[in-house]
Amino acid sequence: MAPELRSLLVISRQPPTALAAREALDLALAAAAFGVPVSMLFMDAGVLQLLPGQESALIEQKPLAANLQALPMFGVEDVYVCHHSLAERGLQPGRFLLTAKAVDSAEIASLLEHHDQVVTL
Repeated sequence: MAPELRSLLVISRQPPTALAAREALDLALAAAAFGVPVSMLFMDAGVLQLLPGQESALIEQKPLAANLQALPMFGVEDVYVCHHSLAERGLQPGRFLLTAKAVDSAEIASLLEHHDQVVTL
């Protein structure tokens, strides 16, 4: 009998310049590649990862855009962004590299409760 797949919520809180931002995306993609149901939540400075037109060459890193846009191809379709973090930065969810549902603190609490595993990077 195959082991039960446990759901995973990856919370990305770091700006696109941080190594942890790439690690969060890599973790989500790797888990999804193995059939784990994965959701992603972008909070705090992590919401900046979703913005188009980032000049990653200036910080000598590969852009995150390709990894972000690969999430749906790997089955990561539940992508969320913290409404409060957006408001703090004056951002609107309609301008992101991929579709993300804005969630409030009550919805975030529900996400935490309904996933078997939560990893914050």
